[in-house]
Amino acid sequence: MSLPRVGSLETFLSVPQEGERSRRGSIASTAPSVTIRPQRISFNPLPESWDPVIPEGDVDNLANTVGAFEVPQWKRILQIVCAVIYCFFAAGVVFGYAAIKPVLKKTGAYREICEGSDTCVEMRLNLMFTVAAVATNVVALPVGAILDHFGPQVCGILGAVFLAIGSCFMAFAESVSFDAFLPGYLFLALGGPFTYISSFQLSNAFPRSSGLILALLTGAFDASSALFLLYRVIFQRTDGAFGLQKFFLAYLAVPAMIVVMQLTILPKQSYKTVGEMMTDYDAPTLSEPFHSGSAIADDQIDEETALLREQSQTSHNQNIAQEIEELLGSGTADKQAHREEAANNKSGVWGVMHNHPALEQIKSPWFILICLFTVVQMTRINYFVATIRTQYTAILGSEEQAMEINYFFDLALPLGGIISIPFIGGILDHTSTIAVLATLVTVATTIGVLGVLPYTWAAYANVCLFVLYRPFYYTAVSDYSAKVFGFRTFGTVYGLIICLAGLLNFSQSGLDYLFHETFNEDPVPVNLILLSLGLIIGVFLVGFVTLKARGFKMKREAGYLGPGEY
Repeated sequence: MSLPRVGSLETFLSVPQEGERSRRGSIASTAPSVTIRPQRISFNPLPESWDPVIPEGDVDNLANTVGAFEVPQWKRILQIVCAVIYCFFAAGVVFGYAAIKPVLKKTGAYREICEGSDTCVEMRLNLMFTVAAVATNVVALPVGAILDHFGPQVCGILGAVFLAIGSCFMAFAESVSFDAFLPGYLFLALGGPFTYISSFQLSNAFPRSSGLILALLTGAFDASSALFLLYRVIFQRTDGAFGLQKFFLAYLAVPAMIVVMQLTILPKQSYKTVGEMMTDYDAPTLSEPFHSGSAIADDQIDEETALLREQSQTSHNQNIAQEIEELLGSGTADKQAHREEAANNKSGVWGVMHNHPALEQIKSPWFILICLFTVVQMTRINYFVATIRTQYTAILGSEEQAMEINYFFDLALPLGGIISIPFIGGILDHTSTIAVLATLVTVATTIGVLGVLPYTWAAYANVCLFVLYRPFYYTAVSDYSAKVFGFRTFGTVYGLIICLAGLLNFSQSGLDYLFHETFNEDPVPVNLILLSLGLIIGVFLVGFVTLKARGFKMKREAGYLGPGEY
């Protein structure tokens, strides 16, 4: 999931944009002229050219966040521990579909509806996963809006409610007269993003360790797909005695735990980023003495009252400065900011469309090509997760070998995400965006080739590459979007990419039909189609970015970029 990388960048970066002004200016403009000589903090956590900015109408959101120094350290640590725990049990459980699919088949899911047809059961179950995967991506848009307007607590509780509803549907699916598996898995998918995305802001609880916190949350998300694997092992060890109903009724303890954590330990408001804390520190306090409504009284105050007011403000700023410095460390923030600046320059495309409106960004080839590439790759990824066992049964001609590969995949999927976390950030920070995209295309093509070879070694190599490629791919797309389009429109642009890719994942049903009906249980033609589409679009994407990045670099070095050019 992608977004943690952006959260790490956004902690330190905020690039001035046309049509926006700094929060400092917005606040200052609403206050009367009062002489303020605030105590300056002894270091600058942001480069001087990076003035944190917000849209002009968002000044009221100042009250919706809280500085980390306002919360005791022990409580912030406990909040992070709680978030990692509930993300492991809830964030991405639906992506353990390959592990729970054999259990669903063995317990007779869709057996009556399909009248015993194995192909029908296979396609019904795959549709269930497809709908869940689409929902996981599409729901990111409303989650962001709810998080911004109502805070992480409301998001977390909503996620718990969805998880509880999904668990109830899944628990009683075998005893009701309608298809409860589809809505049940759908609600489990909806609960994940609400709990996971709302936890990103906890990286600001300890700015010096924001990368580590995001890595822990991402690792918990990747590891959550192992929950169904653990259940399948228990199911097999008990010879089916611990069935779906018992498991999902027991799983209701997870949403209950999340609600308790949200109401007692986790923050109701999001933590401020470093930029927001510095902006709030620099701005005059919006207390009564400085409120515009007291302008008439200010005209009538004497010199002694004005001096007392100034001393009070100075003391307040000194206290905040000390707390922020203790939180950030006098040298760490400067080093981090310089590292981020160096990484952005290394990318070769940083800022290429930051000053363009969202509509113009969406109409540009920068957006269209990465969107098409994301659609194809996301479809390939989710289709492989849904059909790995049936594919290798056909390719290797052995159900036993396919089962072993499926079990290996179930274990490797969460481990791959966890193992790759430390390396992804380093790769993205120390290589150009062109090199990253070229790597994505090359690895995707290699996976496609390995996926059609009728050899056991190729199958295992394919799985190993796939589980490492999946988290790298998702993170690279979000990194590309942040660097090319900027944070001002990131929510709109990146959200639209993921939303469109998610919606077009419904094409998996068509791919299933081609696999089982048109090509008579032969997955190779479908895999070759996806491989060819990904390669063609990928070559165009890498070629376009290479060409434009070189031109952008020459113009930037010359100190000129024409209006509307990219």
